[in-house]
Amino acid sequence: MSDSPLILWLRRDLRLADQPMLAAAAASARPLLPVFVLDPETEALGAAPKWRLGLAVEAFGKAMEALGVRMTLRRGPALEVLRALVAETGAGGVWWSRLYDPASVVRDTVVKAALKAEGLEARSFAGHLLHEPWAVETGQGGFYRVFTPYWKATRGLPVAAPSVAPTRLRGVDRWPASERLDDWRLGAAMNRGAAVVARYQAVGEAAARDRLQVFLEGPVDRYSEMRDYPAVAGTSRLSENLTCGEIGIREVWHAGLRARDEGRAGAESFLRELAWREFSYHLMHHTPGIVSENWRREWDAFPWRGDNGEAERWRRGMTGEPFVDAAMREMFVTGTMHNRARMIAASYLTKHLMSHWRVGQDWFADCLTDWDPAANAMGWQWVAGSGPDSAPFFRIFNPAGQAEKFDAEGRYRRRFLAELSTAPGPEAMAFFEAVPRAWRLAPGQAYPAPVVDLAEGRARALAAYGAGRA
Repeated sequence: MSDSPLILWLRRDLRLADQPMLAAAAASARPLLPVFVLDPETEALGAAPKWRLGLAVEAFGKAMEALGVRMTLRRGPALEVLRALVAETGAGGVWWSRLYDPASVVRDTVVKAALKAEGLEARSFAGHLLHEPWAVETGQGGFYRVFTPYWKATRGLPVAAPSVAPTRLRGVDRWPASERLDDWRLGAAMNRGAAVVARYQAVGEAAARDRLQVFLEGPVDRYSEMRDYPAVAGTSRLSENLTCGEIGIREVWHAGLRARDEGRAGAESFLRELAWREFSYHLMHHTPGIVSENWRREWDAFPWRGDNGEAERWRRGMTGEPFVDAAMREMFVTGTMHNRARMIAASYLTKHLMSHWRVGQDWFADCLTDWDPAANAMGWQWVAGSGPDSAPFFRIFNPAGQAEKFDAEGRYRRRFLAELSTAPGPEAMAFFEAVPRAWRLAPGQAYPAPVVDLAEGRARALAAYGAGRA
């Protein structure tokens, strides 16, 4: 058994360094079979995250080949695929890195139990988070419901140093048949948008590490004050790479610690944002319903609207509110959206348009290349007022006021709104290249009138809030 092959079931851990499962596998000296499974849970991803994950798989496959092993690609339910590979290769175990969203937890629990019952070694590893969600407890032994106490409790906790990348791996004697990544057509739902969004992706471990280095060489110094300005390159832009596992969170954390110890002004704020990501996973583990239902159940009776025509204008970046529309178009062009813009767009949908946060969450899940089940559910519910540690509902972002404060010169809005310029730039024009032809949008069209007067929308939202509390 000690020399039997190990199947490494890869998911969102597509990197060589800071990869606990891979480090342990390399140290075992056993023959290794890396596998990526296109199972129903992965098939269910939205258009942009599924396409982006495919790029990560392709890049990591090449990295593994350079170390002497091949990645096998198979499609089907995970347990069926893994059982078939065990039968084909005589593998004695299956290892994987843990995921924490409800669907993955159900799948992985079934897989582990079944494989163990069949006498196989089924082992899961940490690697996607700094701290396992169940490992951080309050003084009373429960979980944290508010971020600031969570941050105080975890800020000084030890974090293991990231493991180094192996330089050579031992593969199996005979490689099983593999499907072709191109045949999976993971980007099919992107349609013509893929060619546009691809320009903004930094795919693979080396590209992710370059992003981190660029951030730490400059923007980190002013991160605290500049991270809210969408026209400024003031953030790390690592969310896309973290969600695919192209860079390890421990590597990023320790880099942030070094920057803080060197006296870099914004490093502490950067570390705090990494902890916010951890907190979202902490909450998703303890209250998995957060991804699909109001975390505060008293909000179940709130009169949010379901999908509607005004929400459709929001999706298309045609609300007539320039800051909101710029945000929505940024997402369609680049695959991501600045965090300040996310808050403004989400507030406008849930409050000015009185549309349910799930309407927006579903659209983000389809369009974001950095889609993360915990962080995005947390973000939407925080803005809507229905979630943990939420901004109160009556805290309604005014898009015009936010624009004056965080985009005073209009650089962000002009960057993505062709209608606001006599000579639109390439990114403003790229939006019309990326959107479905069925939308019938063209840069020469007049910019739309606002869907709703901001004061009226605010008053409507506050009236609904007040009625619910009466």
